[in-house]
Amino acid sequence: MKNPAFIFRYLNLWFFSISILVSCNSNKINPPDPYPPLPSAAQLQWHKMEYYGFLHFGLNTFTGQEWGYGDISPEEFNPTDFNADQIVGTASAAGMKGLILTCKHHDGFCLWPSKFTDYSVKSSPWKDGKGDVVKEISEACTKYGLKFGVYLSPWDRNHPDYGKPEYIEYYRNQLRELLSNYGPVFEVWFDGANGGNGWYGGADEERKIDRSTYYDWENTWKIVRELQPDAVIFSDVGPDVRWVGNENGIAGDPCWATYTPVTTDSSNPTPGNVKYQLGQNGTRNGEFWMPAECDVSIRPGWFYHEDQDSLVKLPKYLLDLYFKSVGRGASLLLNIPPDKRGRITKADSSNLIEFKLLRDQVFKTNLAQKAKLTASNVRGELDEFSPLNLVIDDPEKYWSTDDIIHEPELLLEFENMVVFNVISLQEYLPLGQRIDRWAFDIWENDQWIQIAEETSIGNKRLWKGKPQTTNKVRLRVIESPVSPAISKIGLFLEKP
Repeated sequence: MKNPAFIFRYLNLWFFSISILVSCNSNKINPPDPYPPLPSAAQLQWHKMEYYGFLHFGLNTFTGQEWGYGDISPEEFNPTDFNADQIVGTASAAGMKGLILTCKHHDGFCLWPSKFTDYSVKSSPWKDGKGDVVKEISEACTKYGLKFGVYLSPWDRNHPDYGKPEYIEYYRNQLRELLSNYGPVFEVWFDGANGGNGWYGGADEERKIDRSTYYDWENTWKIVRELQPDAVIFSDVGPDVRWVGNENGIAGDPCWATYTPVTTDSSNPTPGNVKYQLGQNGTRNGEFWMPAECDVSIRPGWFYHEDQDSLVKLPKYLLDLYFKSVGRGASLLLNIPPDKRGRITKADSSNLIEFKLLRDQVFKTNLAQKAKLTASNVRGELDEFSPLNLVIDDPEKYWSTDDIIHEPELLLEFENMVVFNVISLQEYLPLGQRIDRWAFDIWENDQWIQIAEETSIGNKRLWKGKPQTTNKVRLRVIESPVSPAISKIGLFLEKP
């Protein structure tokens, strides 16, 4: 029998060796270092929504105006058949993930019975002044599983104190009302239209403000953080979601999720005081994670006008907007204004449903799930970072490479020929937006033929071209400052 002391020393050496191997292996499974700036938890949840609705509704619905002056009597607000279930149910059937309601537009009229003004639904004949549009829409959103958001115009053309310090207290009181009494809010919408002509309690004059200082935005935003910590804040300068810089529903190409706002002067960037056109493309390696939201109305106007019933955007046009907004890493905020009844019209709802059917048809079958996936490099050669993660239903899985590999290739091979004309790519956003440029090839006549070369992926990148027939395709990352982290790949066919 061998010496027990020898056996003890042998076992110690064996365990030490095993521990070294385990330690080395554990180093390999570490995920890539994040590439900042990075999205917050609230921003990550917002990214998942992609497509949601805007509800412009108020006095303008009944007067034919777009920007009310603030001088219209609350008695004009009297929807004849208001139905929150029909409005929200239509949005749900259209595939929207949420709704943002214009609780107060520039005219100052409030769709809830605010304690701080009589210029609201409580002074209207609707439901004998006992109605609350905000409450009914928010409750219907809960019923249909949609998230609820609020728009509270900073400009108020009715309030007598607008332009004075006292108005800021009034505005913040109303913000607290909306964020305290109507359940969870996913987005708070502030725009940059501030100051100008208005009624102002009968003054009927022009009032100018210093947009960089008047609202004391940092402290106003703190109210949102305090009362709705899971909400994102939208404005020209975020701080969470930026305006894309147009009202056409179209993001720039590329449209980076990172952004550094630039002012028109030497002051700090604030809503209405920024070179908003830069929001179309964002800023590669910008200072902040501040993705773009693309707002557009299904009609020429934002509020319902009967003479626009024949001008509702067609389903194929809406699908094109989807590719140019969501498909460029942004979100699509589509306005669907209720009419004088307080319902979504048949023309709007029909086109919305057809738009959903078109989307469903395009993205119903992901051909990439039928492919054999291999990569030129897999991080640590471990399944945790395998390219197979690209076609499974797990948002926390992704393909990544070793730190020194910045330009890998991904091969998809099919047993039979496939036909596609849409490519979908998504990055794993918790690690940042990592890829600068990528290309896509098909195998044709015994050689690789490049069919696409694009910049930026982010939350989602959709490429659409002519139909391609092949049994082998290749994704190439051709420019990246760090190892990539890609979470999804899709190949789809949009039929004529």
